Order: sequence, then C-alpha cells, then structure tokens
Amino acid sequence: MKVYQVTAPDEKERISREILEALKDWFEIPETREAYIRESREQPFLAAEHDGRAVGFLCLKETGKATVELAVMGVKAEYHRQGIGRTLFREARRQAVALGYEFMQVKTVQMGRYEDYDRTNRFYQSLGFRELEVFPTLWDADNPCQIYVMSLRESVTEVIMHRRSYRGKFRPEPVPREDLITILEAGLAAPSGCNKQTVSLIAVDDPAVLKQLHAVIDPPVGETAPAMICVLSQRINAYRDRCFATQDYSAAIENMLLAITALGYQSCWYEGHITDKDRICDKIAQILKVPVAYDLVCILPVGRAMSAPAAPAKKPIAERAWFNGFPETAR
Repeated sequence: MKVYQVTAPDEKERISREILEALKDWFEIPETREAYIRESREQPFLAAEHDGRAVGFLCLKETGKATVELAVMGVKAEYHRQGIGRTLFREARRQAVALGYEFMQVKTVQMGRYEDYDRTNRFYQSLGFRELEVFPTLWDADNPCQIYVMSLRESVTEVIMHRRSYRGKFRPEPVPREDLITILEAGLAAPSGCNKQTVSLIAVDDPAVLKQLHAVIDPPVGETAPAMICVLSQRINAYRDRCFATQDYSAAIENMLLAITALGYQSCWYEGHITDKDRICDKIAQILKVPVAYDLVCILPVGRAMSAPAAPAKKPIAERAWFNGFPETAR
C-alpha cells in the first residue's frame, strides 16, 4: 500500500466518487456525497493505493489562516482496520504542518447516535483529536455535529523528522519580526567551538532589499520568499591553529531550519549555490555592506509554503547506524 498526492482535478473526482459511492452507509445523502466529490477537485488530495487500485482518500480544506479541516476521508469497507486511514492521516498531518497550519479540525456525528459513527468517533479520538463542541442543528436534529480539534504543534523529535528542504514557491504573506527574531535566537543558541561565537546573522524582510539580493542570485532560488536570513562566518581559531567556523555555522543553520519548521514556515539551506566560482555570496555581502572580515556562507529563504515539500528517499536506519561497532555486513 502506498499513499500519494493527487493533483489532477478529474482524477480527484474519479477516486472520490468511486470510494464514496462504495460507502453509502456512511455517505448516504446523495446531495452531500456529490458536494464532497465536487469540492474534492479543488482541495489538497491524498490517495491510498493497493495493488494498483485506489482504496482510500483524504481531502483537506482551509478554514482559517491557522486552521485546516479534515474535510472528508473514506476507505473502502473491505480495507478497514488495515491501517490505511491512519497512514492517510499521518501524511495529511505532515503536509498541514509543512503548510504552516497550527490546528486541524474534523466534523462527525455526535457519539452515541449510531454505531457506525461511534466507530468513527473512536477512530478520530485515537488519532489525537479532542472534543471541542457539539452543534445540535448544524446538519439536522437526528445528526448533531461533533467538532473535534487537534493541535499541530510538534515535539522536537517530530520537527526533526518532518523538516524538509523546500524549493517551491512561497505565499506572499510577510513573516512577523517576532518570528524572525525567534529564528535568529535559535541560530545563535547553537553550540560553538570553544565558545568563539563565529556566526553572525542578517535577516532581510524589506521588499526593496530582497529585490536587490534576488537580482544577483542567478539562477534564481527562493525568489518568492518574503524573508531571507544570511549567515555570516568569521575564521577565528579556537586554539592553536584549530578553527571550527564551519561546524559553528552548520550547527546554527540546522537550529534555524528546525525553528523555521516549528513555526510553520519552510526553507532550504543554500550554500554551494552562492559560494561557487561566480561568488554570488560576495555580491550579496556587498549589497548588505558586510565587512570583509566576515564570509557570507549561506542564505535561508523563509516563508509559508504554497505546497507541501516532498519527502526524500532515505536509507533504512540499519544501513547507517549500529550498536557497539561497525558490522561486518556493512564493510
């Protein structure tokens, strides 16, 4: 079984129709069912496939700048209790976090009315949703609407696991100064060899300055981001002839990438692109009036993503990490 994103509207409609019409015990009102199918064409859409056939799907709908709704989800009855719904939800949650949402909500019929919906309630509760409010007449008196809500704030480990390098387009909304300060503070809180603190940072959120910077970044990267962080490094020896400037700024960048992700933004570590033979970094430094004692080593575009970043293929942990020695099988 695999979960994948569907972008073609006609394919979304085909999959949602096939599955919802197979689930008429849950989606029994034709008008409501058709509305779900019609609206799915324009919504973020995930499908679950087994043996080449779509067996489940899930759609998201924005209900506010910080909130997204699990608008509709269906899994064919013969595939229930096989973890497909949970897998769809995990990917939807990851994408919602990547897109900067802070809360997710879902609606269903209040517990205690129908056994089928009681199972649905228990499923949502097991995912981590919590009861928010019941609206007795939102649908009708026989189907009181239970709204569940979930915080999408992640633990440190979850942020690490879900961080991605984002190279897509950004939403035009500005990044608040308080968020940029939080990101800068996270970078400067990183460890530094012998505490030499070789890293300095410049946050750029002035559209006029950003325009100047992007004029010298060729090929262009992160050009739609409403903010950029420029990483500066000083070659200061920690002791004797040992300098840890590279380790220092690498730790600072990773801290900032995690803070960016935790705040609901996306970014990408651009270093080689600007420090190659054409020395884009020097042109950026000149615009920002950076003294010659500092090397501009990296830029981080910052903003809300227009689309969820794709997860890269990673080798299994058993191929790269071991206990108590290097295994013979890996030599």
